[in-house]
Amino acid sequence: MGFHEVRFPASLSFGSVGGPERRTEIVALANGFEERNTPWRHSRRRYDAGVGMRSLDDIDTLIAFFEARSGQLHGFRWKDWADFKSCVPSAVVSATDQTVGVGDGTTNEFRLQKRYASGAEGYDRAICKPVAGTVVVAIDGAEQAEGQHWSVDAGTGVLSFTTPPADDAMITAGFEFDVPVRFDTDSLMVSVDGFQAGEIPDVPVVEVRV
Repeated sequence: MGFHEVRFPASLSFGSVGGPERRTEIVALANGFEERNTPWRHSRRRYDAGVGMRSLDDIDTLIAFFEARSGQLHGFRWKDWADFKSCVPSAVVSATDQTVGVGDGTTNEFRLQKRYASGAEGYDRAICKPVAGTVVVAIDGAEQAEGQHWSVDAGTGVLSFTTPPADDAMITAGFEFDVPVRFDTDSLMVSVDGFQAGEIPDVPVVEVRV
């Protein structure tokens, strides 16, 4: 599978609809109870890029982007305007937003992640497409200098330290991130007359595992 490290135009994804989906298998038992299981450890996000189209120029930009990705063939970055920061959308990213690991004096690579918590339960989502220039890192609350103490691979979300963090050192990070996606169709159906009348094309986009 090919992946292009290019972001779908953020001005067009703004206003789109979508979000995470889960897959749950439910078996109803004879006694009225039910068993629930899932084959998915991680959620998968879906969006409709067509909702963000507001003009014929937007359609032209969409077609160019679609053709450059060869339809479903190549993945790309997507900005989820409802969830693109390590903190809440209204806050400013800080180096203590998310815990990404605990030092052991040996390990010098850690993957960025974001935790979604509600009560005592939570879900840790691996972040593999951080936005370059937005990542900040701290060890035990002390911010570390990029390039001097650490670096990050914007294509994988792996954080690398020049010197392994000390034993029991708390490693935290803040960042903006994109979602790796692909088009979920190999065709675009666009009607100029229909679009001018207020109709929008259906442009499904789905998250991919990378």
